[in-house]
Amino acid sequence: MTGAQEERAALVEALKKVGPDAPTLCEGWTTRDLLAHLVVRERRPDTGPGIMIPAFAGYTEKVRRKAAQRDFDELLAELASGPPVYSPFKLLDRFANLAEMFVHHEDVLRGGADPEGRWTPRMLSPELEAELRGPATSMARMTLKKVPARLTLRTTTGEDLVTVGSGNEVVVTGSVGELVLFAFGRAPVAVTFDGDAAAIAAVRESSHGL
Repeated sequence: MTGAQEERAALVEALKKVGPDAPTLCEGWTTRDLLAHLVVRERRPDTGPGIMIPAFAGYTEKVRRKAAQRDFDELLAELASGPPVYSPFKLLDRFANLAEMFVHHEDVLRGGADPEGRWTPRMLSPELEAELRGPATSMARMTLKKVPARLTLRTTTGEDLVTVGSGNEVVVTGSVGELVLFAFGRAPVAVTFDGDAAAIAAVRESSHGL
């Protein structure tokens, strides 16, 4: 079983446990909203442009809102079954869905938590940590390139995954999973910051992620 499949199954179980009305880290979305997004993303290819292109976002949101009105258990079953054969994600599941399932799993687990509070991450398997290295690097290059510092993501074992941006140096240290969440702009997240105090403050206050 791939990391994407494992996180999908774990996400489904988390959603079952908390139900359709629990908070998530996705601003303004309950678990029902998040589940509808995931189902629409895989089963309505026509909504894909709206995820990245603002001009099409209204249509994507309209389809998602309609999907959110469906039975919660039916939506769960569709998410659990994976991408349908006509979905572009069917062949790309291992790569395109790993970060998606992992981050949204954490969105559910951390829903309602204080963004400025401390968080104790769950233990990830070495295999999942290894698979998440690619998303940590690629997402950081996309979302952190404009942060007001020269920012390095460093694992707790001392390995630098990626350096982006310009300015005073800041090092963000955490497990690979937490670095993925940081790159996606999620909070709370269990990372530490090292560097010039003003630069750290600027990084923490900057808007980044998806």
